[in-house]
Amino acid sequence: MSTKARILVVDDERSMQEFLEILLRREGYDVTCAGDVDSALLALESDDFDVVISDLQMPGKTGLDLLHALRETSPETVALVMTAFASTETAIAAMKEGAYDYLTKPFQVDEIRLVLEKALEKKLLARENRRLRSELRSQIRQRALIGSSPVMQRVYELIGQVAETKANVLISGESGTGKELVARAIHAASDRRDRPFVALNCGAIPENLLESELFGHVKGAFTGAVQNKEGLFETADTGTLFLDEVGELPPSVQVKLLRAIQEKAIRRVGGTSDRKIDVRILAATNRRLEDEVAAGRFREDLYYRLNVIQIALPPLRERPEDVPLLVQHFVDKYAGELGKEIGGASEEAMGRLLEHSYPGNVRELENVIERAVALSRGGTIEVDALPPNLLQPAVDGAVRSSVLPPDGANLDNLVNDYERGLLLEALERVGGVKKRAAKLLGVSFRSFRYRLQKLGLDEPSSAEE
Repeated sequence: MSTKARILVVDDERSMQEFLEILLRREGYDVTCAGDVDSALLALESDDFDVVISDLQMPGKTGLDLLHALRETSPETVALVMTAFASTETAIAAMKEGAYDYLTKPFQVDEIRLVLEKALEKKLLARENRRLRSELRSQIRQRALIGSSPVMQRVYELIGQVAETKANVLISGESGTGKELVARAIHAASDRRDRPFVALNCGAIPENLLESELFGHVKGAFTGAVQNKEGLFETADTGTLFLDEVGELPPSVQVKLLRAIQEKAIRRVGGTSDRKIDVRILAATNRRLEDEVAAGRFREDLYYRLNVIQIALPPLRERPEDVPLLVQHFVDKYAGELGKEIGGASEEAMGRLLEHSYPGNVRELENVIERAVALSRGGTIEVDALPPNLLQPAVDGAVRSSVLPPDGANLDNLVNDYERGLLLEALERVGGVKKRAAKLLGVSFRSFRYRLQKLGLDEPSSAEE
């Protein structure tokens, strides 16, 4: 902290004022003295102070009165209290009113120096946290976690709060709501921001490989283990490990994950010794883990280890006022990428966009706008650039009625668009696991793969099992 830090000393004894003033000025601080609480409050009204050092026992208004007023009028000022009548009760009372620490008279000069340095470090940390929260808002918006709705403002606030802690966080929400964006934002605003951020989709790795992926293995641990391999816990050491779709973890891996969290140590598959790790866990799920626990599919003790703090992301249908903001963001993004000059969506197109329920949430809206920007021929997105499933109402919650445009249409294109939407939604619901998506649609895995390839959607990174 700069030696120009401003300190207000409050004590009814003139000798104590003079002693502290001489000592603190010698240390390079700017010092103001007050003999009672009313004088101190006047000083606080006319100037800003980094630290207030106040006696607790004074005639008239006490140091506790000053702390109470300080909390209301200058919450960023760090308070230290002094007392010759130290007791557990007075210390607790002072801390409840917002005191950072207390000194018992008579005290040593070195004690004052140490406590004051720590108080100023706290002030500096609070200032840095405010800066990080400001940067966080900007980062979130750049990464498309966008919205001015009350529910999203609460999400932003929670991200800023939990980023300052070391607590594990469970991020819940439907597919496509931006759970990984929240995890990355927490990491970026934490004191681990310069350390690794490692992400794993727990539903995209076959069960027989998941333990090795997380904890690593030693050479010869199993067939194909031709060399030692570092697991993701070791890769993320001193940083953050993001476990997406953590509800997909099989019971055998849940046990080992719980041990790693409790012991802060991991053991590679086939290994005989533990390795200490320092990893913050951020987990995400589109399931209700409480229901999984009740059904016996997820360990209750692991659930409570992961769910120290929970951030629930709302589906897009519950914050329709954010749709125009997201539309404009994605229009700007993809118009820039495609070298097009598109200012936004027409009133009619925006109306259709606002009417849609978005089962795929923000991810679905982004895909819609990317397609619309690519197909738009003018400076505005018109209705004809939107996918067919946004142009007619839903029937029975799934199959949509067909509406033939006045100028006719290409039937193959309409069918392909509808099939593409169903394939993508199925993949989103099951975390990208193709065999489960095929089962959801009632087709064979071979047929599902063929349909993906036919529509240019086959992604090598998607899980096969």
